[in-house]
Amino acid sequence: MTSVRRTFSRLTSSPTSLWLVWWLALALLSGFVQSSQAQVPQGASQYKRQLRQQAHMIWGLDAPVATFAAQIHQESQWNAAARSRVGAVGLSQFMPSTATWISGVYPDLADNSPTNPVWAMRALLRYDLFLFDRVAGESLCEQVAFALSAYNGGLGWVNKRKALSPTPRKCLDATCAINPGISPPNQRENADYPKRILQRYEPLYVANGWGQGSCQ
Repeated sequence: MTSVRRTFSRLTSSPTSLWLVWWLALALLSGFVQSSQAQVPQGASQYKRQLRQQAHMIWGLDAPVATFAAQIHQESQWNAAARSRVGAVGLSQFMPSTATWISGVYPDLADNSPTNPVWAMRALLRYDLFLFDRVAGESLCEQVAFALSAYNGGLGWVNKRKALSPTPRKCLDATCAINPGISPPNQRENADYPKRILQRYEPLYVANGWGQGSCQ
C-alpha cells in the first residue's frame, strides 16, 4: 500500500503527470459507459422507431419510452419468438389469458397476436397505461413502479400491499417489498421486477437515446 501511495504521489507531483492521471481516469470511465451501453441487445434497434411511435400515440409526446424499452428488455431481451416455461410469449411475454382479455378491450388489439412485435409493444403500452391509471404514487417514478409491479404480479396484490403499508404511495424498497400473502420466491420476483427495469435497465436506454425514463 505504501508503494502505491508513493507511485501516486510521483504521478501527481507535476501538472503534466496530473493531466495524465485525469486522462487515464476519463478513459476508464468512458470504457465503463461503453460497456454499460453494450448491454442493450443488438436486436433492440430494429424496434426503436416503432416503440417510440406507439408510445407517443398511447401515452402522449412525453411518454417515458426508455422505461418501456427497459421493460421489454426485462421481459424478452427483445426476442419476438421468446416463450416462457409457463406459456408467456412474444416481446411483452403476454400470457394467453391476458392476451385474450386485452384483445377484447381494445379494438386495435382485436387480432390477438402476441408474437407480432408491433401488437406486443402496443399491448404492453396499453396494459401499462391501464394499470398506471389505477395506482397512485408519490412521483411519476413510484407510480410507474406500482404499475410495473401490477404488470408482473397482478393489480390485486399491489392493492393488498398498499393496504398493509405505512407508505402506500412509495413502491421501491417500501410497499412493493411487503409480502401480501404470496410464496417467498414469487414475492422476491415481484419486488425485484420494477427495480430491475427502473434502476438497472432504464438508464441504459436513456443513455442510448431511446428517450426519457420515468425515474431518470
